[in-house]
Amino acid sequence: MDIVGLAVNAIAGAVGGGASGAALKEKGLGTAGNVIAGLVGGVAGGALIQKLGFLVTTAESSGFDVATLAGQAVGGGVAGAILTAIVGFIKASANKTA
Repeated sequence: MDIVGLAVNAIAGAVGGGASGAALKEKGLGTAGNVIAGLVGGVAGGALIQKLGFLVTTAESSGFDVATLAGQAVGGGVAGAILTAIVGFIKASANKTA
């Protein structure tokens, strides 16, 4: 993954994590927790999506490709939101049983 793709996935993941945490108020991790979980999910999910071959990296494409960057942004945002929601549900479940 090139540096541009990494940055796009990280930023989109952080935004997706923040949005997911705001939508799931009872299951949220707090503002910083949502952003950090989303950032990690965005980077990891974006890398996974590229490794599976769903997106070509910007280094493999010829020049600046808006469609590739948009795909990375969507993939990173969704992955960040999903990871934030999963961690939030696990945290809420652990607090409920404790």
